[in-house]
Amino acid sequence: MPSARNTKHISNIDCPGGGQVWVDGTTLYIAHMQAPSGTTIVDIADPRAPRTLAKIDMPEGWHSHKVRVANGIMIVNHEMVGKQEGKDFVGGLAIYDVKNPAAPRQIGKWETRGGGVHRYDFDGRYAYLSSTKEGFIGNIVVILDLKDPAKPVEVSHWWIPGQWQAGGEEYPWKDFTEPRCHHPLRVGDRLNVSYWHHGMYILDISDLSNPKMISGHRRSPAFPNPTHTCLQIPGTHKGRKIMVVADEDVAALKPSGPAFAWVYDITDERCPVPISTINVEGFNDGNFHPPMTGCHQPSEVFKGTIVPFAWFAQGLRLFDVADPYAPKEVGYFVPDAPAGAKRPSANDVTMDSRGLIYLIDRIRGVDVIEAKL
Repeated sequence: MPSARNTKHISNIDCPGGGQVWVDGTTLYIAHMQAPSGTTIVDIADPRAPRTLAKIDMPEGWHSHKVRVANGIMIVNHEMVGKQEGKDFVGGLAIYDVKNPAAPRQIGKWETRGGGVHRYDFDGRYAYLSSTKEGFIGNIVVILDLKDPAKPVEVSHWWIPGQWQAGGEEYPWKDFTEPRCHHPLRVGDRLNVSYWHHGMYILDISDLSNPKMISGHRRSPAFPNPTHTCLQIPGTHKGRKIMVVADEDVAALKPSGPAFAWVYDITDERCPVPISTINVEGFNDGNFHPPMTGCHQPSEVFKGTIVPFAWFAQGLRLFDVADPYAPKEVGYFVPDAPAGAKRPSANDVTMDSRGLIYLIDRIRGVDVIEAKL
């Protein structure tokens, strides 16, 4: 049976597992992990009776596990699974007209070789990508202009020194994990970028054509779970600007607890400082826990100072960061394991304008949850 605190289960959407969920109005967009499932579009006007509107498939060897929607435009990633790029399909970002969500219509695609697009942000005009790019080692930051969605235009790109192999840059990480931009998120004229084992970066994008680094901070290998998401909290708290930085629990560490999230003070952007951590009680015991026990992804949509998290085997966790020096858990919902799985694998979470929470399992299903706070 599911376990819960300060939450109420509303419904379950039985669908293939996924990497991301996104709500636009009363429509839920579900991005799946594995072909042939690509994207499912669901009417959630009545959250107790969700209704599937449309499905988009993907070819074998590729997945489309991320989705964002704004201004009637849906963008989904095309990323290679494995290492063999097909001749008839290229990675990148596919662009759809979803003014009628029941009839999505592809109107464009930005293509890139070498693997494709991983995560991204989208503000209705510009997309901020983690993408492969010819001549570079690992994913880098790419900014696209979708003023004409049918004809996306690359505005700029940014990387950490050593990635531009074609430019002859010296590669300084022969004994370290390959650099990889993971997830850019825009806040005003800043782009907060997680860079996997190379940490976090704050970029000045007041000139979109020329991103400039303000600061960077790396915790690995001292804390070797990779940096997944850098989520800035609006306003100030205790007089400080703060950012929640989530690590992803994918490193098999012995002995070590699973990945958790950090709270950074970014009042002085040139010197981000960790001031506290966010964790589920009982799992920071120093003992070995299998990967995908701990932290994965905070919701990029939230209200006030309570941030919903997809916490892999621990399901949905709600953390209040009003006091950034002492975040506290205020609620949770741990679903049953999907059929054939030993435990849940909460992969992503989002929230709609009604305050309802949508939690997708990596293996199967989306749970609709109401916070009772």
